[in-house]
Amino acid sequence: MAIGYRLLGKLFPSTQSPTPITPNPQRENPEFPIPQLLIRIRSQYTHKLLMLCRLFTRLLILVVVFVVYYSSSLPAQAANKIDSYIARYLHVTEPIALEMDEQGNMRLFSPQELSVGKQLFENNCINCHVGGATLPDPQVSLSLLKLQEANPPRDRINALVTFMRQPMTYDGSQETYWCRQLPPSLLSQQEIESLAAFVLTAAQKSPGWGTESF
Repeated sequence: MAIGYRLLGKLFPSTQSPTPITPNPQRENPEFPIPQLLIRIRSQYTHKLLMLCRLFTRLLILVVVFVVYYSSSLPAQAANKIDSYIARYLHVTEPIALEMDEQGNMRLFSPQELSVGKQLFENNCINCHVGGATLPDPQVSLSLLKLQEANPPRDRINALVTFMRQPMTYDGSQETYWCRQLPPSLLSQQEIESLAAFVLTAAQKSPGWGTESF
């Protein structure tokens, strides 16, 4: 029995010696030096990364400044632009005086304001009034004579603005829906006066404006 136990003890020892581990000189010696090449490479990459970040920041600042400047200059450029039609066909390159009302009050309109008026005319009126004609009713065009013969006359700025705010039939007897209404929510007072100034100037100066035959 004792012999059997000794044999089992030899075959199946209760404790085993640990597997020897090869010592790592870098771990066991905290003073083991890190290769200088790796330090140099890491330093160079860090420096380059910082340079790229600074360059990107400067480019971003330049882009923001350019966008802000360009955006702020657009309204000024648009306001100073004179439409070629105004200069070529209406022969307006300097402010002109237009009659505001029956009392003879006058107001100066610049070529830029007339250019704005032309753009507003194209956006709101040209579908029915191309070239100053009136497609739904060719007998009632935007010629100066037809504007003068309307009731009430529409050959002054305020009268034409009143008509555009609330369109009326040619004899002034009732409202009409043939002409598009332009309320203050759509066009400001300055805008609608520029529109009226363009129509009246075109009626006075543009050849073929308001023709009644096609």
